[in-house]
Amino acid sequence: MEEVPGRLEKVRHSIARACVDFQRDLGDVSLVCVSKNFDAEAILPALRAGQRVFGENRVQEAATKWPALRAEFPDVELHLIGPLQSNKVELAIDVFDRIQTIDRLKIAAAIAEHSRKKNKLLPCFIQVNTGAESQKAGVSVEDLPALLNACRHDLGLNIEGLMCIPPFDRPVTPHFALLHRLARDLGLEKLSMGMSADFEQAIQLGATHIRVGSAIFGSR
Repeated sequence: MEEVPGRLEKVRHSIARACVDFQRDLGDVSLVCVSKNFDAEAILPALRAGQRVFGENRVQEAATKWPALRAEFPDVELHLIGPLQSNKVELAIDVFDRIQTIDRLKIAAAIAEHSRKKNKLLPCFIQVNTGAESQKAGVSVEDLPALLNACRHDLGLNIEGLMCIPPFDRPVTPHFALLHRLARDLGLEKLSMGMSADFEQAIQLGATHIRVGSAIFGSR
């Protein structure tokens, strides 16, 4: 874990360089440090190096390890970047500051219901299945406008952007470009796309949130 601060600094350098190369404002790109499958001790070096935005895939895992970390670092911003099940929605609203993975009306409705009960309206992203992969979460491109409309107008959710995970065996650029176009056409300002291997391309194509784990923490 002694290597984490150095890796984090290297990623930050790469982000800054990409922003210069692609004429992006560095302040418009948020590094979401993906800490899934790493315990609190492993995360501490990144926190001590000043990283404050983190992403977790599993609600229960995050609920177990983050309360103690937040007690020491209360300005942490925690994003849910993995699939959300209906029976975990209430806990997710307690634990997270943003939910990036709304992909169907049932989950959106559950988030709206529990948000009202807790008087806590989280900013959310809709996850889009840009590769039309049957095994992957995310709303289809065709069904996205209807889901967004329902989230905004029927449920009153704060939908601020789109998120995608491109197919691992295909070039990522077309998927990032598609997500950028969809967000533009739908009037959404934020894009969560790009991971350790391809976040520079994501920045080039308009990412506002990049999700980087292995480049910082190493292999899980």
